[in-house]
Amino acid sequence: MYRDGKIYIGLADGQEVNIALNMCNRHGLIAGASGTGKTITMKVLAESFSDAGVPVFLCDVKGDVSGLAAPGVQSESMEKRIDKFGIRNQFTYKAYPTCFWDIYQEAGHPVRATISDMGPELLSRILDLTPAQEGVLNIVFRIADDKGLMLYDLKDLRAVINYVAEHKNDFVTSYGSVSTQSVGAIIRALLPLENQGGDLFFGEPALDIFDWIRTDCNGKGMINILHSVKLVQNPTLYASFLLWMMAELFERLPEAGDLEKPKLVFFFDEAHMLFADAPKVLVQKIEQVVKLIRSKGVGIYFVTQSPSDIPDSVLAQLSNRVQHALRAYTPAEQKAVRVAAQSFRANPAFQTEKVIMELGVGHALTSFLDEKGVPGMVQQTAIICPQSLMGPANDSIRAAVTASDGMAKYDEAIDRWSAYEVLTDLAAEEEQKAKLEAERAALEKERAEFEKMKEKEAFLAQKQKEKEEEAAKRRKAKEEEAAQKKKDKAAERRQAQIERTLISTGASILKRGLMKTLFK
Repeated sequence: MYRDGKIYIGLADGQEVNIALNMCNRHGLIAGASGTGKTITMKVLAESFSDAGVPVFLCDVKGDVSGLAAPGVQSESMEKRIDKFGIRNQFTYKAYPTCFWDIYQEAGHPVRATISDMGPELLSRILDLTPAQEGVLNIVFRIADDKGLMLYDLKDLRAVINYVAEHKNDFVTSYGSVSTQSVGAIIRALLPLENQGGDLFFGEPALDIFDWIRTDCNGKGMINILHSVKLVQNPTLYASFLLWMMAELFERLPEAGDLEKPKLVFFFDEAHMLFADAPKVLVQKIEQVVKLIRSKGVGIYFVTQSPSDIPDSVLAQLSNRVQHALRAYTPAEQKAVRVAAQSFRANPAFQTEKVIMELGVGHALTSFLDEKGVPGMVQQTAIICPQSLMGPANDSIRAAVTASDGMAKYDEAIDRWSAYEVLTDLAAEEEQKAKLEAERAALEKERAEFEKMKEKEAFLAQKQKEKEEEAAKRRKAKEEEAAQKKKDKAAERRQAQIERTLISTGASILKRGLMKTLFK
């Protein structure tokens, strides 16, 4: 409950426990075992920030935070709590200005970011890439920028990665070598992100982070609720979203210094999901953002079961703390209790370690910075009750809020002409060009074969002609030989005839001579 410039969080030994609004950007922690009241504390703080005109973002991992959009319900127990905390004159059952969001687009407006907004550095950390693989991813982004290939969604990124891999020899001298192994590793690392719904998160219209920094017409801070029931089951996407969101705020918000109140407050429920099995470089990036984003006027509050869920480097940045009961059934849990107790400024009135295990539901150990930034002594505090609905809002309330919050511009996805379309067309052109080249080569081959066939036919025709001419010569020679033989035979016959005639004539002459001689 916000009163007189402070957040009234509860009672400790009959004294009010307040949080100085100007110290709320020093970040905080809400911890405790399941069922001890963490969600109620988160709702009370969210309501108080909204009443103070501070926009809020929180993750609804169980689906019950949506009750902020509906007024609380009067009951006997609620009336007793109102009187117990002395807020009868200030307390009213009321709904708060709320806007519902959902990466999976089922229970609120879509939340999207482009691949370009994420950038190679954050994407490398989320995908846990090696330095060599991160170098290749940087080359991919640089080539995309130089060639005007817009990276909006995962299919754009895949298209450019494949394009760079296929033409890697063309880029060696300008950008460096791109190994097939690194490309394969990046593609494999993208698969879990795609399987968890990355195709829904990456795209357009991208969220304008300033749409979360709004107030309603009465000056109340807008409470942005991310429906995270499904999201927290997909840790890679959850970490991607949270890291992108913090980085986006850090990059876009100007330096603000010390303010009377934060510009925006975030609550990350089930924060252990962000750090579980997280690579060291990712934790370092989160630590860096948490450290620096305070100067932008943004407060971050992690909600988890045990402080040990948060890395020490991040935990050290969380100055405002609410510790609900912890259970210690194992040595590891007992150690966690001791560590949680030691993180508070001791109160001589009680043993912090003992009290942590004895706290009832709705009670917590609290320690907040005062207006000068000095940590307060730990106090055993009864947390006040929220003014909105304790349980989840029904579907009709959710639908009515979603229809009137002015964020319908994000509801329809936009698939603009980007790297995927450009490279798909380019690939089609190259395929068509290759097809034409293949057809041209086939025609050239066919022409060459035709010319070769023609030359062969001409050669064969020439050979045939030569054969025919040779045959003709042989026939002519034979004919001439036969004619000569015939002529020779005729001459022989004439000679023989002449010889016979001569012989016959000679014989006659000789005979007549003899006769003349005899008859003389």
